[in-house]
This record gives sequence, structure tokens and C-alpha cells, in this order.
Amino acid sequence: MQAWQVHENGEPGEVMRLTETERPHPGDGQVLLKVRAANINFPDALLCRGQYQVRPPLPFTPGVEICGETEDGRRVLATPALPHGGFAEYAVADEAALLPAPDALDDAEAAALHIGYQTGWFGLHRRARLQAGETLLVHAAAGGVGSAAVQLGKAAGATVIGVVGGAAKAAVARELGCDLVVDRRTDDIVAAVKEATGGRGADVVYDPVGGDAYAKSAKCVAFEGRIVVVGFASGSIPSPALNHALVKNYTIMGLHWGLYNTKDPRAIARCHEELTELATKGAVKPLVSERVPMAGAAAAVQRVADGLTTGRVTVLPQGGAA
Repeated sequence: MQAWQVHENGEPGEVMRLTETERPHPGDGQVLLKVRAANINFPDALLCRGQYQVRPPLPFTPGVEICGETEDGRRVLATPALPHGGFAEYAVADEAALLPAPDALDDAEAAALHIGYQTGWFGLHRRARLQAGETLLVHAAAGGVGSAAVQLGKAAGATVIGVVGGAAKAAVARELGCDLVVDRRTDDIVAAVKEATGGRGADVVYDPVGGDAYAKSAKCVAFEGRIVVVGFASGSIPSPALNHALVKNYTIMGLHWGLYNTKDPRAIARCHEELTELATKGAVKPLVSERVPMAGAAAAVQRVADGLTTGRVTVLPQGGAA
């Protein structure tokens, strides 16, 4: 079978190599999956660089989110068990963690309903307890993680302010349903949020960026607001001033979705049921901006790593327009 492999750590476009290799063999409790669609996530770039919290042995195949097909023909969502990731014709995954792919979504859209939307749902609902009528501020609102949060926020009845970088991404954020779009390259984020909220600030901030985005969030979060730390796509991990959180009376909370796989897997299944219902009603629909053939995977992962994409970019290992 064909599979992209990483034999040494570095930039995805330089270290990912398309090779012919044997199909992986499932271990105990695992299943072999035919990969129908593999979405690219920022952690795929971190895996290539050797900077992710999980460091699989070399060589490995990246690709942490797929829509696959079981040997008995079921269409499922899975997070492949590394080192046999999703940028391959076949992958392996833990059978107990498989989720049914929603009928309302095609393969690429279904794969995209997994990590990003699960992270958004847990961050906004379980951690931040977002309420209808509140104001939600989403950084990187046109990206894969941010676009999911925007749609989930709107579905929950929140007013959504999206922060993006550039006019093209601003247009995408508006199409996603943002009530206000702030271009960090030309606009003052803090001033725009305060003006839009009558000086109150954002009730919930969803931050997959870190760095300066976090610093701006702390300046425009509301009284009893909640800042949900999801990731550090900027490459800069902020050091929060806890005295500032004290005097402004806001909460800083982390969200590591992967922990629920071991700590509370039943919560993931319940979340998937909620997401499937939202997708069936059309309340959420993953934004798949590109569907690339197998040969284009390395270049696509590099574009995601460089912040040049919107929504989700999907690799189609079997060909076609999944």
C-alpha cells in the first residue's frame, strides 16, 4: 500500500516521504481500516517536527483524524493508532473508540466532525458552560479548529466575534456566521470587542493560538468570563498573570480533548451523538476547503503548518471526491 512516512523530524514538506509498504497489522483490540478521507490537523505538523506531546517511533505515518471503512463495510470516524496514521491507504485504530460516521456528511466532512468539533463542544459546553445570549470570541476563526467553534457557538445561541488574519479569511469567517469579524492585521482586537459589547467584553474566549492572541484576550474578557486555552498555533506559549485574573475575576481553563479518551470515553460518545444531531439538522457543517490527492499530502500539511489554509484540508488516499 501507499503511505506517507517520516524518517526524521523536520518541516512536513521536507521530511514526509511517499513510500510503498506493507499494510499495518492490528494489535489486540484494534481494527484495520481502509482510509476514505484523512483530515490534516496542526498536530500532524507538530508530529513531523517532533514537537507534539506524543512522539511515535520513527518511521511513522502522520494523520490523526480519518473517516475509514471497516472490513465489514461500516463507515466510521477514528483517530488512528500511531505509528500507523491516516495518510495511508490503510490505518489501524482502537475498536472501542470508533464512532459511526454521520449519514448527513460525506467522507471528508465526517472526518472533520471529529477532533475539531469534539474539542469545540467540550471547550464551549463542558468547560466554559457557554449560554445563549453570551458573547463568544474565537481566535483563528477561519481555521479548522476555529471554524468549528464558530458554528457551535452560533448553534448554542451565542453572539460570535471571530478574529482572523487577512481579508480572505475574514470573508470565510463571515460566511461561517460570525456576527463580527476582526482582522488582527488591521484592527485593534481589544477596542473592537469592547465596542461590540458595550465595554463589557467577551463572556467566553476560545483560543487555539496562544501568544499575543492570549494577551489580547485577557484585556477584553468580561467579568466572570472564561478563557479556554485550546492550543498554541502561534508557537508561543503565554505565561498568564494570575494577579490579573484575580482582580478582573475571570477564569483560565485548559482543554485537552485527548484526555477524555482515557478519563471519560463515554463522554466522547455522548458528544458525538450531540454533534451528529447538529449535523443532521444542518446546524453545523464542517468547512472542507481543499480535497487533495494522496500525492499532495506533504505539501498540504506544510500549508496548514504555515497558516495558509482555511477550514479543513482533506487527503483522499483512495482517490475520488470523498
